[in-house]
Amino acid sequence: MRSWAEAERAEVRRARLRVSVLVGLAITLMIAFVGAIAYVVIAHAQETQVSRELRYNALYGVPGIAPRCAWVFVLEDGVLHEGDLQVPGGFPLRDDIDAVHSSGTALPRDVTANGTQYRVLTAPGADGTTVQAVFDMRYQLADRAHLLQALVIALVCGLLVAALIGLGISRRTVGPLAEALARQRRFVTDASHELRTPIARAYLRAQLLASHLPADQRTDLDALARSIRGLADVVDDLLASAQLPQRLDGRPVDLADVAEAAVVGETERAAERRITLALDHPGHPVVVHGIETGLRRAVDELLANAVRHTPEGGRISVAVRVGGGMAELVVSDDGEGFEAGEAERLFARFHRGAGEGRFGLGLALVREIVTGHGGTVEAVGRPGLGARFTLRIPVVGQVGVTAGQQSGGSVAAVV
Repeated sequence: MRSWAEAERAEVRRARLRVSVLVGLAITLMIAFVGAIAYVVIAHAQETQVSRELRYNALYGVPGIAPRCAWVFVLEDGVLHEGDLQVPGGFPLRDDIDAVHSSGTALPRDVTANGTQYRVLTAPGADGTTVQAVFDMRYQLADRAHLLQALVIALVCGLLVAALIGLGISRRTVGPLAEALARQRRFVTDASHELRTPIARAYLRAQLLASHLPADQRTDLDALARSIRGLADVVDDLLASAQLPQRLDGRPVDLADVAEAAVVGETERAAERRITLALDHPGHPVVVHGIETGLRRAVDELLANAVRHTPEGGRISVAVRVGGGMAELVVSDDGEGFEAGEAERLFARFHRGAGEGRFGLGLALVREIVTGHGGTVEAVGRPGLGARFTLRIPVVGQVGVTAGQQSGGSVAAVV
């Protein structure tokens, strides 16, 4: 099993990586956004310039003396004038000229030929002529390609710089947080260890004093002993919370044995309040993969919680079953119950339920332990009608059931 310190360091590394990725992504998106705006602006400016050139040439251009990369063709009295300039292959577009000559409506067109792109505008001219202006876009397209290459290079360089910046920011931001978290855990662990011994001594002395007093004079000391025991539970919860790893790696554990041990452990306390404890399991091992001490802690807390909230003469049942590849442990009681909207908040740290006088970590630790084992835990209850807690953990295998085990499918402990 990894220690909590190792798990904490792994979590800090993941946090740093997330911060680095987010910062790098933000800077990269910013560079890409600025580059896209620059490209759109330049392309729009080029399109505007080309359109202006075409309109000018269509109005005032003369075949043979058109500007560079441009050609002008004029249809006058049925004769097409091309001028003395070398004309690119495929031009003029005689079909467009005839169509405009017949309709009198201007016709723009983009033509891809000779390894480049041409912008063509055919329009009616003065004195019944028809003019076709052609503009070669090769230089504008080359400028755009060079701009895209520059943007890609800037994006790659920006991504590398962003990664370095993100790494530096993550170290500065996550580092103090990790240090504070480590100090907090160390403080909780050290304080819990230091408090356990004096608390145990105080509890033992309260019991010894109570044993030397008559029964009618023990009330206050018994109350004091219960308070000290509650304080010990709080310290144990704090210590377990500080030492709980984020991910649990373990070995096969029999959940049925864990449940049986939990029932036996609560028998004496249940007997004091005349509570009936019942255990039902398949009669053969229900094997899950995990940490036995952690699972014992979770099941003990569920059962102890049920005993705390079940009135005298009540009943608590613990059932272990297997279904759908999951091992289920269900703790049900007929005690106080809770509101439906309270179910999720029960697992919050230091949550205080209605009528409960103790702030605790118990159910929060249950969820952390079960989640660390790849499982889930849920609570269902109704006020005054009891509660049911269901713990589910993936099954990794089952030991073969012998004939003797088959006969012991259900166990009930009545106290």
